[in-house]
Amino acid sequence: MAEQSKKWVLMVTAQTPTNIAVIKYWGKRDENLILAINDSISVTLDPAHLCTTTTVAVSPDFDQDRMWLNGKEISLAGGRYQNCLREIRARASDVEDEKKGIKITKNDWQNLHVHVASYNNFPTAAGLASSAAGFACLVFSLAKLMNVQEDNGRLSAIARQGSGSACRSLFGGFVKWVMGKEEDGSDSIAVPLVDEKHWDELVIIIAVVSSRQKETSSTSGMRDTVETSSLIEHRAKEVVPKRIIKMEEAIQNRDFPTFAQLTCSDSNQFHAVCMDTTPPIFYMNDTSHRQKVLTGCQLFRIIGCVEKWNCSEGTPQVAYTFDAGPNAVLISRNRKAATLMLQRLLFHFPPNSDTDLNSYVIGDKSILKDAGIQDIKDVDALPPPPEIKDKIPAQKYRGEISYFICTRPGRGPVLLTDESQALLNPETGLPK
Repeated sequence: MAEQSKKWVLMVTAQTPTNIAVIKYWGKRDENLILAINDSISVTLDPAHLCTTTTVAVSPDFDQDRMWLNGKEISLAGGRYQNCLREIRARASDVEDEKKGIKITKNDWQNLHVHVASYNNFPTAAGLASSAAGFACLVFSLAKLMNVQEDNGRLSAIARQGSGSACRSLFGGFVKWVMGKEEDGSDSIAVPLVDEKHWDELVIIIAVVSSRQKETSSTSGMRDTVETSSLIEHRAKEVVPKRIIKMEEAIQNRDFPTFAQLTCSDSNQFHAVCMDTTPPIFYMNDTSHRQKVLTGCQLFRIIGCVEKWNCSEGTPQVAYTFDAGPNAVLISRNRKAATLMLQRLLFHFPPNSDTDLNSYVIGDKSILKDAGIQDIKDVDALPPPPEIKDKIPAQKYRGEISYFICTRPGRGPVLLTDESQALLNPETGLPK
């Protein structure tokens, strides 16, 4: 490389999906290596609707590692970024680009700096696993740039050191993060359970209650829970292992009633553990849940909507889950159920009158057509769901949802070969 006088920039661009856990990861046995205290299972979301795009570049002209997230430069000095960079560089191989006349040896990588530009097409740090998609994409793209000869399972152990949930975004479909037992974390990796085509009738609707950054980060929240909650040990040792077995069976058999029961129960218990933490952690805000005493029960707005409908049907139509944030993820058993769920959501949570419907329901907008909704007038004309009793006035919470994302289970990370999708300038290695 030292003999090459021509200036050059070598780039790779990749796209990686986010994921939503149906059996939650909460709590670490090692903060630095990010080793979980329990196994977890997630569903990867369609990257056409929720993903991170990352371009990584290398050049002998770069004098330091730099990164831009959503157009703003951020520091790479943090331990998690440094862990990922160190682990990938240690596994780098020789790279040759005959067209550009570039030759990089394995040893050269230790002295070369990289530029990274990353963009999330969904809210960052708002409880939609943006860090999972982000670190997975960082590791995947760097591995391709540096010609790392390891499969996605081994790469998941590196992505895990950036963000625990990131290991699960290295695969599509349903993915299990095996917590592992080794002290060095070598067996704490993600493994695919089924691909995205296995249960492709599932439809997922995300109610984005807030796109603001959450007040309590997952990192600090987990630390406080492990240190102060009396419930977390019971959950990790007694409850989750049994749920993992049942959830794997439900996914393999496409058993939606069991899947829904486990998903909802685990979400509820996760938030119960958060509330058992000192000080209590409230990730679900007032729109996610609203305390109201009625026949001795605490009603939840979004959860209540799902539970009432499921009860009226006699079998689950939709499962709900909330990660570490206020946004609801609703998994419907099929497209028909998703259409009926969207009608109920729009009835209870209509947009403000001046809202553009195209920005209120995003992602797979064809579900709007199935629901017979073309504009705001159609939303206002929606009848109350039949499960609402005539004597109880149907309540509406206009403007309390920012927007809905309609999506489905999706594939894992891919390289983008279209240079127009790169986030860095191929001549300078700086953001476009």
